[in-house]
Amino acid sequence: MTNILIKNARVIDPENKIDGVLDILIKDGKIVEVGKNINPACAKNARRDPAEPEGRMREQNGAEIIDAAGKIAAPGFIDMHTHLRQPGKEDEETFLTASKAAAKGGFTTIVAMPNTSPVCDNQGVVEYVMSEGRKINLVNIYAAGSVTKNIEGKDLSEIGDMVKAGVLAVTDDGRPVWSSHVMRRALEYTKMFGIPVIDHCEDLELSKEGVMNEGFISTKLGLKGIPNEAEYSIVARDIALLKLSGGKLHIAHVSAKESVELIRQAKKEKLNITCEAVPHHFTLTDEAIKEYNTYAKVNPPLRAKEDIEALKQGIKDGTIDVIATDHAPHLEIEKDVEFNFASFGMIGLQSALPLALMELVDKKYISLNQLIEKMSANPAKILGLKNKGSLSAGKDADVVLFDPNSEWVYDEKTIESKSKNTPFLDWKLKGKVTDLIVGGRLILKSGNF
Repeated sequence: MTNILIKNARVIDPENKIDGVLDILIKDGKIVEVGKNINPACAKNARRDPAEPEGRMREQNGAEIIDAAGKIAAPGFIDMHTHLRQPGKEDEETFLTASKAAAKGGFTTIVAMPNTSPVCDNQGVVEYVMSEGRKINLVNIYAAGSVTKNIEGKDLSEIGDMVKAGVLAVTDDGRPVWSSHVMRRALEYTKMFGIPVIDHCEDLELSKEGVMNEGFISTKLGLKGIPNEAEYSIVARDIALLKLSGGKLHIAHVSAKESVELIRQAKKEKLNITCEAVPHHFTLTDEAIKEYNTYAKVNPPLRAKEDIEALKQGIKDGTIDVIATDHAPHLEIEKDVEFNFASFGMIGLQSALPLALMELVDKKYISLNQLIEKMSANPAKILGLKNKGSLSAGKDADVVLFDPNSEWVYDEKTIESKSKNTPFLDWKLKGKVTDLIVGGRLILKSGNF
């Protein structure tokens, strides 16, 4: 394993309240030191290797020195909400293609949602996901197990066995935990393991046959809408059950303004609740569907302007803890059909950082420090990843370097995912990941694997 010295970066580590031009020393896969003018023995007598890109020196004993002047160095991002599709739908995405997309997006850790085929509802599938991730050996891949067997909402999965195999959370994402009784038992049972129950909040009766946000645009297009109530009624139910049962509750992909307010009030009551927002929900409104754009068809749907503003305010005041992606690959044939029949979902691993920078930081809703906290430290805490989410000495050396001002075009050539389903195709984005270190291994250098 190569030792690495990052020089002259603007180091932002919200967990340790660090923000300054500093160096980072990495040895044996761990953070050793963050400070000024680090000059360890391993970096002495370094010489320029003409084969290396400008700004890099390879030392005679194998240490790598990265001159990161003008770049941000931060704890590697953690995506709590990634659909990898494997096993079962390798034509849409694989561990390899998802890992490459995650790396290019600055994510050193991703959590695989369980709605695969077979469903990740037992120890065997969990072990498969974890072992395949290790074989790919690019980014850290963890599994989330399903709350119920086969995501049918009836019987609890073997949660204890899955925790032993390494799951970080349980969720029936793609569907809600529809039964209040089952949700109560899930919250009670997971308390002994200290893992969160992540719920996709959707009243299936209210959303039945709906394909987009209910409002003026859906009426104009003649499409059946999904009202805000379909989301926030289940958020309210889950909060009531959390009061009753205790446990840890995390609300996935919040989209409705009423949901934000309910969660805000629950936090004031000191309930153990967290939540996430995803970039497409705070960037696009339902107007993105005006031309029946199936790439903008997601669940929960793109909402109205007032919902976007509520999300941004929730991100600003800390009601919303995490920026996740809800990365959901689909084949072109699943999107290039009539709107009613198109699949829900879009990819998002490579566009998450730029969209968040452009919509949240550039527009002064939050600082760069706060964004990094919501993409690294906060998800690490929620998931119980004690060795990730910060640059403290002894922590895993998961580090992202990015240029927040670099502009680039998000086109099919730059997309590493196997699927290309995104409404942001050909957008000019700002903020580019240049280097990625995972467990002390240099995965990306100057934007290349």
